[in-house]
Amino acid sequence: MASSGSKSPAIEIEAGERDVRVTNPDRVYFPQTGATKLDLVRYYLSVGDGIVRALRERPCMMHRFPEGLSGDKVHQKRLPFGAPPWVETVRVTFPRYNRHADELCVTELGSVIWAVQMSTVEFHPWNSRRADTEKPDEWRIDLDPMPQCDFATVRRVAHVVHEVLDELGIAGYPKTSGGHGMHVYVRIEPQWGFADVRRAALAFAREVERRTPDDVTTTWWRKDRDPTKLFVDYNQNARDHTIASAYSVRGTPTGTVSTPIRWDEVDDVEPLDCTIATVPARFAELGDLHAAIDDVAHSIAPLLEWADRDEREGAEDPGEPDGADGTAG
Repeated sequence: MASSGSKSPAIEIEAGERDVRVTNPDRVYFPQTGATKLDLVRYYLSVGDGIVRALRERPCMMHRFPEGLSGDKVHQKRLPFGAPPWVETVRVTFPRYNRHADELCVTELGSVIWAVQMSTVEFHPWNSRRADTEKPDEWRIDLDPMPQCDFATVRRVAHVVHEVLDELGIAGYPKTSGGHGMHVYVRIEPQWGFADVRRAALAFAREVERRTPDDVTTTWWRKDRDPTKLFVDYNQNARDHTIASAYSVRGTPTGTVSTPIRWDEVDDVEPLDCTIATVPARFAELGDLHAAIDDVAHSIAPLLEWADRDEREGAEDPGEPDGADGTAG
């Protein structure tokens, strides 16, 4: 096994229409399994259509591990210097700080592999696209278990999420988080700003909480949450809040993957079994389970009506968390 600090000859990797030079391909990125930078490259090549679809034309933060997982993690908003001219970017602004960043904007597989060459392990895209970065086209339902909440609870709540979406006539696309939670993505019409999408997400979360009060909390402050419950994290829809995309590897010892699943897999999936070693065969067999996500864009108007109702009845919005348009990285 190569050590994390070893040097190995650079190689050329064919990624779609591009040839990408990969340096130190034998550097160990995941010490627990011995998986290398080249293994990470090969993983992303194997799910190429899926990862490009998940990232296409979105501002994307890169979570980089220049020395592998044994080293420091870098949250990179701005595209690193030295990118080839064909790697595209999109400019996003941070009005609170009067600053901007030119972020990675994936349009092809070569850009993904170049980012991996630059030590990117995780891809965290915005929920809007460069055509109008202020109008999200993706609503993200983040099922985030608290420390004493087991995965059986996540499964139960996922079924309730599916039930509510079905009642609304909305198609949801579930995936594992790559950790202990689950995400459900919904394609929405890009007609509303971040504040409205977040408000709609909060109204949905409250409805799920009403149906499963023993399992779910929408309490924003972590210190105030019941540690045995699942938090439906509506604030993941706030501006500049990002979570790992479908098919993104996570910075975990075994290289877990945020993996699209079918609704009928919710009761059987074991998230920690979905890794860079296992997902390629699954993708080869099933294809991209999120392939149809762009077919229909849904309206959030019914959810905004729920929000109006909740507010009339006295529900309070805790407000967006500090740093919703932060500029770290």
